[in-house]
Amino acid sequence: MPTKEELLEKADQPGRDALRLHPFYRGKIEIVPKCRVSSPDDFAIWYTPGVAAVSSEIHQNPALVYDYTNKWNTVAVVSDGSRVLGLGNIGPEAALPTMEGKALLFKYLGGVDAFPICLDTDDPEELIRTVEILQPSFGGINLEDIAQPKCFTILDRLRRECRIPVWHDDQQGTAAVTLAGLINALEIVGKKIGLVKIALVGAGAANLSVARLIIAFGANPDNIIICDSKGTLHKGRAELRKTHRLKWEMCETTNRAGVSGGIPEAMEGADVMIALSRPGPNTIRKEWISRMNHNAICFACANPVPEIWPWEAKEAGARIVATGRSDFPNQINNSLGFPGIFRGALDVRASGISDGMCIAASLELARCARELGLSEEHLIPTMEEWEVYPRIATAVGMRAIEEGVALKKFTREDLYRTAETIIKRARAEAEMLVREGFIQEPDL
Repeated sequence: MPTKEELLEKADQPGRDALRLHPFYRGKIEIVPKCRVSSPDDFAIWYTPGVAAVSSEIHQNPALVYDYTNKWNTVAVVSDGSRVLGLGNIGPEAALPTMEGKALLFKYLGGVDAFPICLDTDDPEELIRTVEILQPSFGGINLEDIAQPKCFTILDRLRRECRIPVWHDDQQGTAAVTLAGLINALEIVGKKIGLVKIALVGAGAANLSVARLIIAFGANPDNIIICDSKGTLHKGRAELRKTHRLKWEMCETTNRAGVSGGIPEAMEGADVMIALSRPGPNTIRKEWISRMNHNAICFACANPVPEIWPWEAKEAGARIVATGRSDFPNQINNSLGFPGIFRGALDVRASGISDGMCIAASLELARCARELGLSEEHLIPTMEEWEVYPRIATAVGMRAIEEGVALKKFTREDLYRTAETIIKRARAEAEMLVREGFIQEPDL
């Protein structure tokens, strides 16, 4: 059993490696051709004069842009850098490494060509307008690391006004993967979602979306207590009525008992604690976990450092512990959701990504973990179990077809085969570039 010092050393290692390897590669993504170029003569087809015929066709029928260009498989990863990971408002340049990393995950895990777009603006209207005028170039928009409450307004407006799917991964993506983990955690401890008491620590974009999605799935809002930096949300928090619409809605719909106070009061007697708040350690204390119900479930998902170290949560009596990190068991991380969810949405050319599509992804992700072998330390699949991504894509695409928001229809078998082929190709390309030396191995 590793010592606490060894575990802390292991937790710090990824940051040290990142500082060494980012300047080595000078970025994580680049553009490579996907069409045949055997001689300069080919450019007469791919560029002028041949391409003029293609542009004329699209002018006559704009929908052909999905058949004649890569729009069908492209996503813009858009951020203003106002809330990056647990680092806060660090600006668009400092956000770029994170957005590049997101684009890398999109490609390797979902076969989606994603491009980081970091915008130098604090104005929500300017961001909204920028995304709207970018629509011709992309098949979808992934909003990322935008501070609340403006992130809610931006997402709502863009979902309503854009003709391509727009989602905010810190809201919908986090909620979908968290719900998948919760479904399986409750399965292990033998509790039902409609009966458990749930404490949500943090009331940012992520946890407010978690609350909405788990309620849609069957959690009883009366038994949910949400805690922001000023205390629990309840009907006495009238100051939120004008300043934060979604928090006020939660004040009115959750916490029927009107529990007041802070995090300890919210967690008292809870069956589940989901923390998406200030990075730790010691944001969540061991004594608070010890006052939860028997077989407590604790998701401490702040990045880069969880609100409480997982071994401390276990020592305090938690039966199941998850974090947002890949170096501990049970990583509750958006990377398990968004690549497959967007793959499915793009393949059926969905006009949006609904809560129903997110729940379909959650159920499929939970099902995959059970088939692979559910346990207290394998609550949810890992990124290494790549077969889950075409399955999520299929579940999402089929739900979009059922909801009537898909422009392309598939059978389940054909949709799975399409997603699997695209994802396998992306992984094989990455492996080939390493094997052939086009991606160099660093000196260790």
